[in-house]
Amino acid sequence: MLRPMLLALAVSALAAGEASAHARLIHADPRVGSTVAAPGQLRLFFSETVLPAKSSVALLGPGARAVPLGPLTLDAKDPRIVVVGVPERLAPGAYKVQWGMTTADTHHTEGSFGFKVK
Repeated sequence: MLRPMLLALAVSALAAGEASAHARLIHADPRVGSTVAAPGQLRLFFSETVLPAKSSVALLGPGARAVPLGPLTLDAKDPRIVVVGVPERLAPGAYKVQWGMTTADTHHTEGSFGFKVK
């Protein structure tokens, strides 16, 4: 009797943990900390499906200047991948990507990472 109850409790705890998880940035292109040629877009790969209307990506360039970006969209094949166009050619220097994502379960998370343009 005790064993089935413990098993049910363990399964409930695992399910609750998954439901309260936030999206994690798995990797990005350009890669975190990399030095690259000027990218035409940013691609951020998350652990969960993202809601584009409730999410944002900003790019700060040398001197903390805000760089205009295209609209935030999702990859057509994978709704966990956020794609943002970079319409202007980026000058050499250090850049910081700041992101805030809301997932399908309405949890919000944010973070940032840097890369350099050669």
